[in-house]
Amino acid sequence: MGKVVMNASVSVDGFIAAENDDPGPIFEWLVSGEVPLDDGGVLQVSQASYDHVRPYWDEIAVTIAGRHAFDITDGWDGTPPSGIDHVVVVSHRGAPEGWDLQAPFHFVNGIEAALATARDLAGDRTVEVAAGDVGGQFLAAGLVDEVRMDVAPVVFGSGKRYFGSVDAQHLLDGPDVVVQGNRVLHLRYQVRR
Repeated sequence: MGKVVMNASVSVDGFIAAENDDPGPIFEWLVSGEVPLDDGGVLQVSQASYDHVRPYWDEIAVTIAGRHAFDITDGWDGTPPSGIDHVVVVSHRGAPEGWDLQAPFHFVNGIEAALATARDLAGDRTVEVAAGDVGGQFLAAGLVDEVRMDVAPVVFGSGKRYFGSVDAQHLLDGPDVVVQGNRVLHLRYQVRR
């Protein structure tokens, strides 16, 4: 069984977007280099970021996201982001009307059902959980093995928190990886059990 990793780009003060869901400049690092990160060549990062991010992206089989993320991205137009095989959407509602039911998206109610579905789909590969409210629920339930953060040099002051509404202390080990790229610091922590 693969590991469960919580991941997102984040401001230095711990936000993944402003209150209006605008990520602002936290994704500048994805277009601040000369090394193509994706097949389309849209994302261009530093060599250090590529060496850190590309192997991670290649090990992810499934991303778990909340319905809000699904809605604000228009469901990634039915194509999972970053070449990932499947997206599991945590939602009390099913697929939107007119949704292509052949698209590799799975709508489930609750984090336990999301993780069970994701693990079935992922096999021994990594399950990624998007940071924010859903990611915070996974962390609070003790379901996250690793926390990865791509820290951008911006201060939001307020907004959507990386760990969502987590209100209890959780200990992490490390960081066991610290990589400096252009406009980003990549961090990886193991969740202490």
